[in-house]
Amino acid sequence: MSVPAYPAYRDTGVQWLQAIPNSWRTVPFWSLFRRIKRVGHQGEELLSVYRDYGVIRKADRDDNFNNPSEDLGTYQLVEPGNLAMNKMKAWQGSLGISPHRGIVSPAYFVYQPQSREHPEFLHYLLRSPPYAAGFMTVSKGIRVNQWDIDPDYLDQIPVCLPSLAEQAAIASFLDRETAKIDGLVAEQRRLIALLKEKRQAVISHAVTKGLNPNAEMKPSGIERLGEIPSHWEVAPLKYWAKIGNGSTPKKDDARFWANGTFPWLNSSVVNMDEVDASENFVTELALAECHLPIVALPAILMAITGQGKTRGMVAPLALTATISQHLAFIKPTETRLQTTFLLRWLESQYVKIRSDSEGAGSTKGAVTCDEIARMHVVLPPVGEQLAICQHFEAIATGFQRLEDLAEASVLLLQERRAALISAAVTGKIDVRGLVDAVGAMEAA
Repeated sequence: MSVPAYPAYRDTGVQWLQAIPNSWRTVPFWSLFRRIKRVGHQGEELLSVYRDYGVIRKADRDDNFNNPSEDLGTYQLVEPGNLAMNKMKAWQGSLGISPHRGIVSPAYFVYQPQSREHPEFLHYLLRSPPYAAGFMTVSKGIRVNQWDIDPDYLDQIPVCLPSLAEQAAIASFLDRETAKIDGLVAEQRRLIALLKEKRQAVISHAVTKGLNPNAEMKPSGIERLGEIPSHWEVAPLKYWAKIGNGSTPKKDDARFWANGTFPWLNSSVVNMDEVDASENFVTELALAECHLPIVALPAILMAITGQGKTRGMVAPLALTATISQHLAFIKPTETRLQTTFLLRWLESQYVKIRSDSEGAGSTKGAVTCDEIARMHVVLPPVGEQLAICQHFEAIATGFQRLEDLAEASVLLLQERRAALISAAVTGKIDVRGLVDAVGAMEAA
């Protein structure tokens, strides 16, 4: 798409904003918004402020695991047209003009508009990368993830404004173009999901049916497994592996952490292809006094708590370490069960593990070591286990290549989206003619 620039520009004198069209003006943030705090509306719907979406209903997404306070009376009322801002993450784009009525955390900033500027234009403008950079300049704190935006400095941030007609044109242009990009991103996301499902199906079939389609089969005795090759065994995992979990030494006790040298792992490590490094280390005293297991190789780690996607995920351990209570270790106790095959088996059971851990008989959102121990696992001969793993690795490489290409496409589309918004809302491109041309075509 070829989009013209404006005929002339002037320097704003602001490093993160730079030049804007001559016909545009700048006004301080305080002239557009007044901070308000309305509490006592605990009956209203909960809202969330997302970096990628702005202000949305919390119930509309299933990936927000921040639990609201028991006392919602201190939560702040947000009405349509209000600006809601996560003061610690404004520099990441976590703010937006709300299309909804509801309540947000008492830690957020809520602003009432004080002008008749176009709300959708302001939404795009204040969430754009240049303004994220601007918010960073007025955020302070000990470290990046604990920065707070300073409201007094925020009030002085210059907001660039074209005429109302131009604001409407820019908002209309961005609505149309970002919808196209978002549609392409959604297609790539669907492709990635399908590839993951296909990969999971390949694992499940290989580890329960084997590679020989003509093999003689027998009932496994386990309904969910159905038939298995007649020469395979099936039994609870506890017969072939040791299972256990760890603990977390008191964080405020320096005796357990200061100058520690022994790797201590938390549940985030299951996102690694192979757990071969640690960010935390405990002391010998912690190992002796805090009921911490020393997990030697070979072993597999499983995340056993939490509402996020990590619960039920597994990863192979590649260093001797100890673990938190949010992880379980699974260590084969005989050579007939190959660790690589067990890893693929556990991956194939991810959906079941999560479903079982949410059932009436389990602690909600947790998998117990006893539940893992009782899981029925099939046991092919060692040679077949190794052949299944080799077969899977060959297939998985192809799936991963396709997933990587789709992820790269998503990244490029998101970068293009951000660049287009930045260019339009700061006047680097003049979209008025494009909006008029589209309007004429639609009218015709």
